[in-house]
Formats: sequence, structure tokens, C-alpha cells
Amino acid sequence: MSEEAVFTVQNLIKTYAGQTRTIDGISFSLHPGECVGLIGESGSGKSTLARCILLMEKMDSGQMWFQGTEMLKPRTTLAYRTLEGQVQAVFQNPASSLNPRLRIIDSVMEPLDTLKNRTPVIVQDCRQDRLKCAERLLDLVELPAHLLHQYPHELSGGQKQRVAIARAISSDPSLIIMDEPTSSLDMITQAQIIEMLMILQKNIGFACLFISHDLATIQRISDRIMVIQEGRMIDHFAKEDLFSSERHAYTQQLVHKYSKRGRKL
Repeated sequence: MSEEAVFTVQNLIKTYAGQTRTIDGISFSLHPGECVGLIGESGSGKSTLARCILLMEKMDSGQMWFQGTEMLKPRTTLAYRTLEGQVQAVFQNPASSLNPRLRIIDSVMEPLDTLKNRTPVIVQDCRQDRLKCAERLLDLVELPAHLLHQYPHELSGGQKQRVAIARAISSDPSLIIMDEPTSSLDMITQAQIIEMLMILQKNIGFACLFISHDLATIQRISDRIMVIQEGRMIDHFAKEDLFSSERHAYTQQLVHKYSKRGRKL
């Protein structure tokens, strides 16, 4: 891919006290508008990697660049200011990612309420009208405007995850980390949200790191796939090659073990 990377990690290492390396020398890049899938069995280090990227966990060593800015040396508030609004996340459990005391309008508008000087293209014509902004964002994730005045406990799991996605795209991010965003939902809702995410990514153009245990979902949404085992990146390929006999032995093992019965990793 010829475009300059949005995000690059080189030789990332993370070790918890008394343990072997949870992340062991991982390197990769993400480019504008692409979705990279990350697979591996539970405990392989996928979520730890996501938390390190989001600066929720401190790396032991390694380098990280976002849009050409080195994020970790020296590690100052500049790193957080650079990432602010530009990197967003959608997590597995939508109920825990939304404040139960806030109405949906307040959850959706939280990034834009904080980033008062930013005017994303997707709400450029209504930036000064908070209600219209929130209605636009809900429309983008295919939810009716009347939900803005409700609370999270009044919504279904799928609706809450759509709200979390609306909040993530509200600041027009360059990168979204999605950590198992559909795993807690039923199969029909999963398929609908994946289709919606693909449309949003095409229209908005953000890069995406999509972490999942579901091979079918990963192959559908991703442009390329990375495989992690015991904290190491051991395979990396175009999504069309997921079932290739030339893949790493561990990748073939995952595919053989879980794809035939439609099971997840």
C-alpha cells in the first residue's frame, strides 16, 4: 500500500510481573481506510495489544507512531493530545462502555462536547446544534432519533453497541480499535452491525484494527489478517489466503479446529 501509514508499531514488548512476555516484539502498520483483522486464541495477547495502542497500558519497550508523530519517547501529554479524538475504541461489552447515568445523547456527544474546536466532516453542517449533531450520528448507525432521550438500560445489546460506534465515529477518527465488538450479540445482529461498519469505514475512511475470535467475521470485514500466538505475531496475509495450505502451521490449526463447525476461537 503506497499511502503513508496512519499508525505504526515496532518491536512492542509488554510483560506483567512474574509472567512471560504477554506481547513479545510485535510490529505492524495500519494504512488509511483499511481494516486489519487480528486473530488468536484466548490469552494470546490480543486485548493487551489493544490497550497498549490506546495508552491504557504502559509498554516495556518499543516504538509507536501515529500520523508520523512518535508517541512514546519522551512520553508526555503530547502523546495523549495527539491521540485525542483521532483514535477511538469500541469494546466487547456495550453495557459497560456506556455510563448508565447518562442519556444516549450525552454519551454520543461526549467526544464532541470535549473537543469543542473540532468540526468533523460528518457533522459539519450541524456542528452548532447539539441535538441535530446527535441525530445525525444515530442516523449513521441506523438508530431512530427518539432513543437520544433514553438511558442505556432501556436499549437492547445491539442498540447499545450501535451507540458506542456512533460515539466512536463522532470525532472523525483516523483509527478505531475494535476489540470483539460483536461477540456478545446474536448472529443476526452481528451480521447487521458488521455490514454497517463496512459502510461506515468506506464512507468515513478510518483505519481499523478488528480483534475477533470469529473467523467468518474476520474474513468478511478485513483487508488483511494478522495471527498472534503467545504474544508473537506469527502470520500475516491477505484475507483471501485464510484457508490457504501455505499458511503458518498455527494458522492452519486454528482454521481446521474452528471453521468446519462455525465455532469461534
